[in-house]
Amino acid sequence: MKRDHLLPVRLDDTRIAILGLGLMGGSLGLGLKGHCRSCWAYDPNPDVITMALDLGIVDHAADHPSEILAGADMVILAAPVLSIIDWIARLPELMPNPAVIMDLGSTKAEICRALETLPDRFDPIGGHPMTGKEKSGLRHAEGSLYHGAAFALSVLPRTSQRARGLASAVVKAVGADELWIDPLIHDRYAAATSHAPYLISAALGLSIPADSAALIGPGFRSMTRLAASSPALMKEIIATNPANILNSLAEFRSQLDRLETLVRGNNIDELDAALTSAAEHISVIHG
Repeated sequence: MKRDHLLPVRLDDTRIAILGLGLMGGSLGLGLKGHCRSCWAYDPNPDVITMALDLGIVDHAADHPSEILAGADMVILAAPVLSIIDWIARLPELMPNPAVIMDLGSTKAEICRALETLPDRFDPIGGHPMTGKEKSGLRHAEGSLYHGAAFALSVLPRTSQRARGLASAVVKAVGADELWIDPLIHDRYAAATSHAPYLISAALGLSIPADSAALIGPGFRSMTRLAASSPALMKEIIATNPANILNSLAEFRSQLDRLETLVRGNNIDELDAALTSAAEHISVIHG
């Protein structure tokens, strides 16, 4: 029995436990201030815990996860993707009480499969805020990080209406826009809009001679901004979404090959048509 009737319905009655106080977890804690009953957090780095308490990012932080999990109504897993999967495996031993479990992972299919294995006392739902910075860590956290960002929410067959409601309330509290999406579709879209672009950005950065730095302008900086993201975080994302990423890279390579052929053949009219089509397509995507 899930015992979700023991959990609060309203966010302002909810005690939230955040596992992970990096950029995303810290920003979430700041964004939830005044919206939930209390916000507790754990991070494996004691210096991060000290910083979080000194800056008032959360109401309480501890150096052992069981301390903040005991009595929590909702747990938010704000860690790298593989660490989230590891946390899911550890939760049954660390937390005897029922709770809504939500993650902030950048891929959803593998995480949702792991969430499905949790005991019935847990009420799981997948989440992914489409926001962030190239610089990670708590020192870069800000309460407005989620404002205006799409926040993907993926339900499991077992996800209750109560969990849906609390997840939706969290999204609204931090100023994000909820987007309900199937985890498989999420991973396909995220590969095209985030994961493959990171690799493309990295490849572009590697292709530029170091002595060309004097001519680098805002266009190049914009296109290579993603390459400054944490490799440690990105390699876990890539490891849990490889098929979709490869498909996105293949489509990119096809389009690049087409443009290269037009340039090589000095086919200016067709090149103009292709570039015009690209500009129009991007305008539609950006809204």
